[in-house]
Amino acid sequence: MNYKKIVVAGGGVLGSQIAFQCAYSGFDVTILVREDSSIEEINNKLNKLHDTYINTIENMNKDNIARGIADINDFNKEECIIKTNNALNNIRIETNQAKALEDADLLIESITEVLDIKKEFYEQVSNLLNDKTVIVTNSSTLLPSSMAKYTGREDKFLSMHFANTIWKNNIVEIMGHDKTNEIYYDEISKFAEKINMIPLIAKHEKSGYLLNSMLVPFLLSAMDLLANKVSDVETIDKAWTLGTGAPNGPFQILDIVGLETAKNIVEQYQKVPNILDPLFKKMMLPYNYDEMLRILNEYIEQGKLGKSSGEGFYKYK
Repeated sequence: MNYKKIVVAGGGVLGSQIAFQCAYSGFDVTILVREDSSIEEINNKLNKLHDTYINTIENMNKDNIARGIADINDFNKEECIIKTNNALNNIRIETNQAKALEDADLLIESITEVLDIKKEFYEQVSNLLNDKTVIVTNSSTLLPSSMAKYTGREDKFLSMHFANTIWKNNIVEIMGHDKTNEIYYDEISKFAEKINMIPLIAKHEKSGYLLNSMLVPFLLSAMDLLANKVSDVETIDKAWTLGTGAPNGPFQILDIVGLETAKNIVEQYQKVPNILDPLFKKMMLPYNYDEMLRILNEYIEQGKLGKSSGEGFYKYK
């Protein structure tokens, strides 16, 4: 494994974080986006990440550790600041697919969580990639087997799912499919370690992977409470944070994830009961998906996309 050039497709919340973390770790990074109009917004995200890393480094100690930045036992503040400043110079943003993907060692796809959109992207780039290029998807719910055949390299395709705020929550879930060559589990695990991530291997395909198999039902339950007017956002969050000692409630987490991503996930789960047999449908929790989507769409239409936009369920400005 000798990856040098990394391409991240998509500059959303996680796409920009993945790109910055790879650049912070010394890799040559290109962010591939569809439109020139996205470039300014992505540059703003990268500059905010730069400031976040600097602030985190300045305040890092044994009780406040950001493991994606450095292990506290090897922490050197001056070195980490230099790496953060260099990160912006290690990233370029490109709209031309052929130019962006030229000589790429690894393509990390982090675009909209909609299967048809991902399929279309893979079909567009499959003939532009070098034979050596490995592809991973940062999908949070979709199975790699549902996308593999569109990549043109099923043996070199698997999932690499990052958690949000990756400089602190430095885990990455690695999951292949039945045609993934075993060698790439090892390669991607080693790459994860090189960017200060902790690789977590899923041995069998599972929608939701490890983290989201636990997180998504939790968030759906919270949104269902709001959708059915059982309680309000702040009270639901307090029930969780005060009752468990967790730092964030479900709606604070949704703001971090982003409401557009939340909408895509709700839409995916809304489809599930329609393909299940009638007996199992009776066992499904009767989530009020229609009202969840109405609420999310209302926020999104007002530009309240979550923490990244300054307002979601809460205000951050």
